[in-house]
Amino acid sequence: MAVHTIDVRDTFPARNDEVAMAVRRRLGAAGVTALNIVGAPGAGKTTLLERTVRDVGESLDMAVAVADIASLNDTERVARHTDRPVQAMLTHGASHLGACHVAGAVEAVDLAATRLLLIENVGNLVCPASWDLGEQAKVIVYSVTEGEDKPLKYARMFRKARYVVLNKIDLLPHVQFDAALAVRYAHGVNPELTFFRVSALTGEGMDDWYAFLRGLVPAVHPTPSNTPGIPAHAV
Repeated sequence: MAVHTIDVRDTFPARNDEVAMAVRRRLGAAGVTALNIVGAPGAGKTTLLERTVRDVGESLDMAVAVADIASLNDTERVARHTDRPVQAMLTHGASHLGACHVAGAVEAVDLAATRLLLIENVGNLVCPASWDLGEQAKVIVYSVTEGEDKPLKYARMFRKARYVVLNKIDLLPHVQFDAALAVRYAHGVNPELTFFRVSALTGEGMDDWYAFLRGLVPAVHPTPSNTPGIPAHAV
């Protein structure tokens, strides 16, 4: 189990878009797809990453970067399931990641041996909607314990995202949650959203999620280009 800590105490908001563009160029040149995993606290983001890394992390040449406000608990949970170092991004009270955090993680990752980068953001559905990290897409982890109207309450995030993992479906017999209504609300906000219905705990539905991830990465890793690295001031 290996953890590498990215310790950034300022998100540099004025330069965030510039840094995000540099991150996107660097990942694109290396043939790496990055997903920004967002969701409310307790939605199951870390559990989803744990199971994903354990089941398909090696076959997809997957790297993981995990954000938290103060502790390394979530990073260490994920790191137990992979031989590759997991990047821990400490925000020191900030309620979201900035592109500077991800820039530091990208510089620490062996991009030549990576095809997929999963970034777990801080548990929050408000602030992360406004911050570009250089990712290809945002993925919302939305649990059935949160209520059907979550997409209406946090419409900006659902408009910014492209995918939703509806998690904890094993609890559907035990909670008052109308999955069809939740999907309808979400599509009312963003008709382009794609849903995956899973239980990251039991594994139900995870094969569809894994098939989606496989479709994002090239069968053969491309030869890295000579695109410059991320500017030092951004890391």
